[in-house]
Amino acid sequence: MLWLGLFFLVPFLIVMKISLSSALFGQSPPYSALLDLSQEGSLSIRLGWANYTALLKDSLYLQAYLNSLLFAGVSTAAALVIGYPIAYGIARAPALWRMALLVGVILPFWTSSLLRTYAMSGILKTNGLINQFLLWLGVIEQPLELLYTNLAVYIGIVYNYLPFMILPLAANLMRMDFTLLEAAEDLGARPWNAFLRITLPLSLPGMIAGSMLVFIPAVGEFVIPDILGGPDAITIGRVLWTEFFTNRDWPLASAVAVAMLLLIVLPTLIFEYVENKREQREAGR
Repeated sequence: MLWLGLFFLVPFLIVMKISLSSALFGQSPPYSALLDLSQEGSLSIRLGWANYTALLKDSLYLQAYLNSLLFAGVSTAAALVIGYPIAYGIARAPALWRMALLVGVILPFWTSSLLRTYAMSGILKTNGLINQFLLWLGVIEQPLELLYTNLAVYIGIVYNYLPFMILPLAANLMRMDFTLLEAAEDLGARPWNAFLRITLPLSLPGMIAGSMLVFIPAVGEFVIPDILGGPDAITIGRVLWTEFFTNRDWPLASAVAVAMLLLIVLPTLIFEYVENKREQREAGR
């Protein structure tokens, strides 16, 4: 808790303090002080909410938040659909193969995500690997415009964050007692019915953990939309970068960061509270 307080809570309070100040351009740091000590020795506090009201008045910020939630939500669902069969295959594989498959999942982490995203741009461009392959198969007659589109952003996020979905799912499924499936088969259950009634409910904690590990960082993603996305792929990460480094409006950028954090943390805390209550009720039965 001391570690988290030092490297998360303290920086968050500093950012919140800056978000309540006013922008002062041409000086360093480029914002006003919250505490003002007059010559008479009186101390006054200057708190301003103009930066937060600006977020509500300008549709650009609302659109950026909605785009970020859309990119993160769809990418999380796609990562779950793709990652679940992989995690299930790892859990059911023999011990030797299981280790090799886990290494294969972790292997992309050995390369920087920035390099992997740039490599993805090379694959998605008009003369890239995908278009060349489709042209060779005769599926298309001219290259598809894949790069600098929203589809490219979805592909990039799923590719970069897919291991975060697979690893907790595989860990959860490996702890599962697969003799339950044999018992269900002996009782006449079809494989698909046994999967829906046994495997899927028991893997729900892994699905929730993997979805959170993908969704939360994907909401604030900046690099992937900036490299692979087009001008319409305006996310809150790109807006935050522009306000902080281009416009040098630190208070407004801090307000964007605080609002984004609250947008993610509050629903997560509410979900955790509801889940804990549900588990306590089930344990009491």
